[in-house]
Amino acid sequence: MINGLLTSCDTVVVFITTNGYMNMFIKKNLTTLIQNTIYNNSNLKKRLPLAVIASASLLLAACGPNANETLSSTKPDQYGFTPASEYTVELNNAVLGQLPFENKQDFTDANRGFIATLPEFVVKYSDGETIMDLSDYDFVNGQAPDSVNPSLWRQAKLNNINGLFKVTAGIYQIRGFDLANMTVIEGKTGWIIVDPLTTAETAKKALDFVNKQLGYRPVSTIVFTHSHMDHFGGVAGLLEAAGNDVADIEVVAPGGFMEAATNENIIAGPAMTKRASYMYGNLLPRSARGHVDAGLGKAVPFGTFSILTPTLTVNSDETKIIDGVEFEFQIVSGSEAPSEFTFYLPKMKAYCGAEMVSKTMHNLYTLRGAQVRDAVVWSKSIDAAIETQKDAEIYFGSHHWPVWGQENINEFLVTQRDTYQYIHDQSVRMLNAGLTPKEIAEEIEMPPELAKTFSSRGYYGTAKHNAKAVYQAYLGWYDANPVNLDPLPEYESAAKYVKLMGGAKAVIINAQAAYDKGEYRWSAELLNHVVFADADNDAAKELLASSYDQLGYQAESAPWRDVYLSGAYELRHGAADKVIDLASMKAILLQTPVDKFFESMAARVIGPDAFGEEFTLNINFTDLEQNYVLTLNNAVLRHKLAPKDAAANATLNINHELFIDLVIGVAGVSEVLLSDDLSIEGSTLGLISFFSLLDQPEGVFNIVTP
Repeated sequence: MINGLLTSCDTVVVFITTNGYMNMFIKKNLTTLIQNTIYNNSNLKKRLPLAVIASASLLLAACGPNANETLSSTKPDQYGFTPASEYTVELNNAVLGQLPFENKQDFTDANRGFIATLPEFVVKYSDGETIMDLSDYDFVNGQAPDSVNPSLWRQAKLNNINGLFKVTAGIYQIRGFDLANMTVIEGKTGWIIVDPLTTAETAKKALDFVNKQLGYRPVSTIVFTHSHMDHFGGVAGLLEAAGNDVADIEVVAPGGFMEAATNENIIAGPAMTKRASYMYGNLLPRSARGHVDAGLGKAVPFGTFSILTPTLTVNSDETKIIDGVEFEFQIVSGSEAPSEFTFYLPKMKAYCGAEMVSKTMHNLYTLRGAQVRDAVVWSKSIDAAIETQKDAEIYFGSHHWPVWGQENINEFLVTQRDTYQYIHDQSVRMLNAGLTPKEIAEEIEMPPELAKTFSSRGYYGTAKHNAKAVYQAYLGWYDANPVNLDPLPEYESAAKYVKLMGGAKAVIINAQAAYDKGEYRWSAELLNHVVFADADNDAAKELLASSYDQLGYQAESAPWRDVYLSGAYELRHGAADKVIDLASMKAILLQTPVDKFFESMAARVIGPDAFGEEFTLNINFTDLEQNYVLTLNNAVLRHKLAPKDAAANATLNINHELFIDLVIGVAGVSEVLLSDDLSIEGSTLGLISFFSLLDQPEGVFNIVTP
């Protein structure tokens, strides 16, 4: 009888009264009432029969896309994000018929071997700010709300499954406590930790939990699979939780690890950090209209970052015995990371694919900005793994959940391999036919066999922007059309376009018409001209933000969603006045080769201010016993490791750590120059004048406004 009434979740809900009776109410938009009366009332849960609670839960789960919307679902939320439009609802509902959502194997695998999780996972930074709170994602349950692509919602639910898991005898994983996984292998004398997460705070919490659940063991070995920070940045917290002397710990990494790990973000760090805040939705609320997932995991925690120098470097495919466990390493550098290896554990028949393969299409080009990755090298590396790991019965990686069974592993590796090769080959075919990057991105279509495989879907990378990356790798930014050789800057061309189209009001009217027809890409393009011509046009900014809302809600890629919604957030609330605390990077910067900072310093010279200036400076690191000679000429700053130049305008005698404090802004120039930890020979005034020629980028700038 009840099932017969449930024809529309918009009109039928279940309300559990305080005396435990179940009544049917015909009322719109009350699904949250179920949550408020059952799930948020522990006393009521104790008094209700389990069957009643189960019935209500099933009815709630049966609700359609509106299940996670609030009573004010027809209005903007407190951050200004608008409801999903009818076109977005239609598009997202269509996804349900395009993919095999009935296949629940990933959910089975993601839950397999579950041991325990923390009832509350909250991690705070040293200043008390919360950097990770998994309860923020409690809303990710049931069916997808109108404002989230159902395919991305599925990935978000899988990434919500967190805790300590047993992969097989001797191998465990912490998943969901960070963007990445931490793998724990039983060694002869202690834990072998593979990839100690992103931050010291999350890593400490994770290892403390492992030791509580499995019994304390010292850490014998730390393995860094590759040079991205979410796989080594938490090592300081790991050491704190381990409790044993770092001198007793072997640190294993692929060749080139330290250079790759410390180089990234030094030169273009401020811009990349700002762009990363868009890519990962740092400023967005955790909600059905905000950030729901990062594709690779829940979110990037921004806490304290650290690194350790390897004691054992693996430079080629070779076998090593590490704390009594046999590791067969495969070098895959140049695929997903510039320095990376995978490994096979023959005794366990388990293959660690690091981040060469994940349960998503990855990035050939990452939206935060980085060098383009080589799709052919990537595909060939996976192909080699298919052959060398054919005896593996278990796959586990640096993200997501494992795969069990030789046939399943082979199928997974084949689809990953062919995903990158197909995007490469088709992009090259089309660029050789004269198509531009935009045209290639619009034309590329994945084969049905890959398109319907969830692990090759674009939850992180996408076929569209990866295809543009292939074009960039071969042909660069110029598409050969002369009009794009020296175009006007956006703020200038925007003003001319708006004037030509009859003024801002006329453009907004046309953009509104496009918006009303669900043509959000076009409305956004029109409105972008208005905003860049007049950043104070609030009507254009709000309609542009609303267009970005809908594009974000439709996106299957978590980074695309976060980028669109971050753009909408900035249009409504302005740019953030702070992106990242560089002090959190100090431990890594202390391990960065000194000459990299001088390369960065050269890129900060304010060219016009330095015209006609000449300067020679000795920077003498008293603790490193190294002297660098810097010369400024033709507005170009050069450096070399050399003895002091006797003809220098000034010599700065400084220790390494104080220099880093100067670089990250912990200490200002004036403060440093007056410090007892340095001395100056020559012209102090000249030294101050020299530093005044250097820009001080903070990564705080507008993106969606001029």
